[in-house]
Amino acid sequence: MFIHYNTVILQYKYLRVITLLQSTSTTTGQAELPTSTSDINMGGGHSKWRTVDWGKKKDELEWLKSFRLQSGHVKCLRVLVCGPAGGGKSSFINSVDSICQNRITSPADAHNAQGTDLQLAKTAGQSFTLNYKTHQIQRERPGQYFPFTFNDIMGFEGTRGILLEDIELAMKGHVKEDYKFDPESALDDSNDSYNNNPTSNEKAHILVLVVAVNINDVADQRMFKKMTEVRIAARDLGIPQIAILTKIDERSSPLVKENLRNVYSCTYIKNAMEKLSNTMGFPLNCIFPLKNYHAEIELKDEVDMLILTALRKILDLANEHVNATGVAATNLSANNVNRT
Repeated sequence: MFIHYNTVILQYKYLRVITLLQSTSTTTGQAELPTSTSDINMGGGHSKWRTVDWGKKKDELEWLKSFRLQSGHVKCLRVLVCGPAGGGKSSFINSVDSICQNRITSPADAHNAQGTDLQLAKTAGQSFTLNYKTHQIQRERPGQYFPFTFNDIMGFEGTRGILLEDIELAMKGHVKEDYKFDPESALDDSNDSYNNNPTSNEKAHILVLVVAVNINDVADQRMFKKMTEVRIAARDLGIPQIAILTKIDERSSPLVKENLRNVYSCTYIKNAMEKLSNTMGFPLNCIFPLKNYHAEIELKDEVDMLILTALRKILDLANEHVNATGVAATNLSANNVNRT
């Protein structure tokens, strides 16, 4: 019996991965198998399409601590976080807050519906966040905050979830704090939770779409239609947007779960980024895969670096948007004065 040489090599590589997984299963509780031969061949030894200086966490934190607004047009940048239910929106906010405070925190209500509680399990695929919430990010000292906030909203669902009209109103600053979203009816100006005269501080300065890395495998066309409509609405308002791919350690490859530094060598993650780019038009340099804090009780440098890289992009784009808006407003005011 003859065995092809390539087959022998493939089997050898596969056995090496299985051995590695079995050695780590004592700490994780179970071993996960690669989903395809491409997962076997995408380890850290292969070329990366994006580089991360994993030793620059201290520099990134110093940049964050010294971050200032470019324009006096607003007092604080407002980051509107949206996406499908269960994608990790609230967990992303919590993760940013944890890094900024240098300890694990959870100011935003995050939900894992995969546990043993049957009542909670019934909410799988449904948004756990129902109200419009603003989250200030506290510095290490109590009472002091960073010059940016995150707004958490109800998630998209297949047939229900937040309405496009409400997301547009949130972008425009018309939604008051703690408004409970109604998937059947959009907020209107007769409601006490409607802000008739939003200031520049109350409007969104950037839209962050948070989705799980396997979104291309599990979402139907209705979900992509909703996400595309939201992105078009933000574009029409001149609001910049980025996308964040979460759960990369759970839904992509065992090698990424073992070591996050393999993130930009993973074929599955690269394909997910390219599909999201092709489907919704996000430039690849505006898509950031990362892992949120979930089970950890201490911060980890690799987790922090991926989140800090995305956060820098968010703040830079929002800052540029506010600066441009402020310049335009100043020019308009000057023109009106010259006409009088």
